[in-house]
Amino acid sequence: MVVLHHDIGTPDRLPFYDELARGCDVVLPHHPGYGRSPRPDWMRSARDLAVIYQGLLAELRIREPTLIGLGFGGWIAAEMATMAPTALHRLVLVGSMGIQPPEGDILDQALVNYIEYARAGFHDRAAFDRIYGHDPSVDQLEQWDICREMSFRIAWKPYMYSQTLPHLLRAVRAPALVVWGDDDRVVPRSAGEVFAKKLPKARLEIVKQCGHCVDMEKPAELAALIADFLR
Repeated sequence: MVVLHHDIGTPDRLPFYDELARGCDVVLPHHPGYGRSPRPDWMRSARDLAVIYQGLLAELRIREPTLIGLGFGGWIAAEMATMAPTALHRLVLVGSMGIQPPEGDILDQALVNYIEYARAGFHDRAAFDRIYGHDPSVDQLEQWDICREMSFRIAWKPYMYSQTLPHLLRAVRAPALVVWGDDDRVVPRSAGEVFAKKLPKARLEIVKQCGHCVDMEKPAELAALIADFLR
């Protein structure tokens, strides 16, 4: 499995990753310009990221992977799927960005500070505190700021969606699982319904009492959904 993380970056270890690793090898890259990965100054779009990751799969000789895209990483995964419609084993999109919601708007992180944006991804504040602490470290605050700046560089106009992606999804041949938290305050559920409709072999699952970051708030439940999907 190749897991593509949120636009707020990711800790190196999470219970969700450990759950996935029980049954397969998990590759967890940090997006270029996010986390500790160097910033490519030339990069201007999420599709650029998708091309870079296609090159990584080729370099690592990973054939027919299961792609798991979380939030912003879901957008990248969806773009990758459209580039090679028959090359994936499975596609999993969790609270994915990349499509303009027909109802509601994707939360604009320019309108809130980066701490509140990260907190907005959780239904339960206690779940956020378990991952990042009640008072996140200075290093974490710096990482969020770096991630936000990179997001503005590559996903600003239009903000966090592609005007072409909905039309390209029809070519994807891999079975797809679309997962949404029922209290996603970052990406409206209506975007998930579009993904499920446009992808030819997709189903939509809703996780109750959960926000945008399903992987961090309900790791065991998400891992179980994915395991069932792969079976």
